[in-house]
Amino acid sequence: MQLKEKAKQLKTDIPAVFLCLNKKETPLGAKLVAGITICYALSPIDLIPDFIPVLGYLDDVIILPALIALTIHLLPADTFEQCRKESEHMWKNGRPKKWYYALPFIGIWLLVIWLFLKFVFF
Repeated sequence: MQLKEKAKQLKTDIPAVFLCLNKKETPLGAKLVAGITICYALSPIDLIPDFIPVLGYLDDVIILPALIALTIHLLPADTFEQCRKESEHMWKNGRPKKWYYALPFIGIWLLVIWLFLKFVFF
């Protein structure tokens, strides 16, 4: 599988991992690693900040796919395939159907920016 195909596969694998968190068949260890993976993928905080040239983006290119691969390895194959099929229906015209799930993260970012501006300018 080439790099572009793997990148497109992440579009369905990350939501599939999220869906596996709710399944009874998912082992506890896989749920813990899946939770860490989802939190890392959605978190505005990186282990290596993105403003550091080259290294800032390497953590997103290496750590996130490694966490996803580890999570997929820990999941039962049939459960993950079922979740992968369910996750394909979460997209409409290349965009997520339930975009409003991003609102809490946008709110957190706005709060962080507001606190930063308040701290710096007031």
